[in-house]
Amino acid sequence: MSGLLESSLRHLEQLVSHDTRNPPRAITTGGIFDYIRAQLPDFNIEVIDHGAGAVSLFAVRGQPRRVFNVHLDTVPSSPAWTGDPLKLRVEGDRAIGLGACDIKGAAAGLIAAAQVSSGDAAFLFSSDEEANDPRCIAAFLARDHGFSEAIIAEPTQGQAVLAHRGISAVRMAFKGQAGHASAENALSLSALHNAMRWGTTALDHVQAQHHLRFGGLTGLRFNIGRVEGGIKANMIAPSAEVRFGFRPLPSQDMDALHAQFRAFANPAALAEYEETFRGPSLPSGDVARAEERRLAARDLADELGLPVGNAVDFWTEASLFSQAGLTALVYGPGDIAQAHTADEWVALEQLQHYAATVQRIFTA
Repeated sequence: MSGLLESSLRHLEQLVSHDTRNPPRAITTGGIFDYIRAQLPDFNIEVIDHGAGAVSLFAVRGQPRRVFNVHLDTVPSSPAWTGDPLKLRVEGDRAIGLGACDIKGAAAGLIAAAQVSSGDAAFLFSSDEEANDPRCIAAFLARDHGFSEAIIAEPTQGQAVLAHRGISAVRMAFKGQAGHASAENALSLSALHNAMRWGTTALDHVQAQHHLRFGGLTGLRFNIGRVEGGIKANMIAPSAEVRFGFRPLPSQDMDALHAQFRAFANPAALAEYEETFRGPSLPSGDVARAEERRLAARDLADELGLPVGNAVDFWTEASLFSQAGLTALVYGPGDIAQAHTADEWVALEQLQHYAATVQRIFTA
């Protein structure tokens, strides 16, 4: 085992031991941020509390033009874990622990590489990615940061990802008229019936989009995640709520899709249509601008010697950096198939390769 891998694993053990589950996002400026601060004594460090458990740590050494971003929050652990999720286990060729794959492994590799190099470097560690509430990134991009390039860590199996889908989440409220379920007009008066009709139409529409293509991605991703409403089986439902989300191709217009989904509802039964979160695609912008940014990211990957991978279906905060005008790509150790799973793990080989790659970048 190389010294760089050993160092990365020591840092990963400490990072995993700090509980940064989101929710509940009970994260403070101490804990994991105190640990990182202590590991980077030759960096200028700024820790900011953005409220509601959203904390960022910005560390800079020298005068770099690119910033590495890693989120430190994790999803909650499930009862299916076979060991303590906050205690790192190294078994065979993998390191197992909550966040090891998504994406504390990258944070550990960055710290290990920074400690054995002296070149210019900048890190932005954040804690709100899993909440669909990007306060840390928004605050950073709103300041006069001076960076032109951003490398965002997510599990990409050590390949540079230049494109991914956008994401939008929606809350819909339907209204009905309470009454006895034996009424002749119960079919039309029920808020739940109207919600279900909307869902059927929306699902059929999404299925019809399967032929669409962009950079290896196909179709429109869509999910109805929650339906609530009604009182009991023999009462007409006076209200219902649907939570759904969709992930468009970079070539699809987000606002046009919202207009379509809203139009599928019976206007007399639709009480509210609220977008609760939106993340742009990567690259962001209209088709021409997006292609220009994709080519710039390709040039950056080539400059850094990073192998270029395929576009991916999952969303990342790289799109926020791209939207702000930075050349942005996604690059990190681990496989997205392991993210958010019980006993999530990162391969030791990928962790070592990532740390060695960023060390090379810092010393170039």
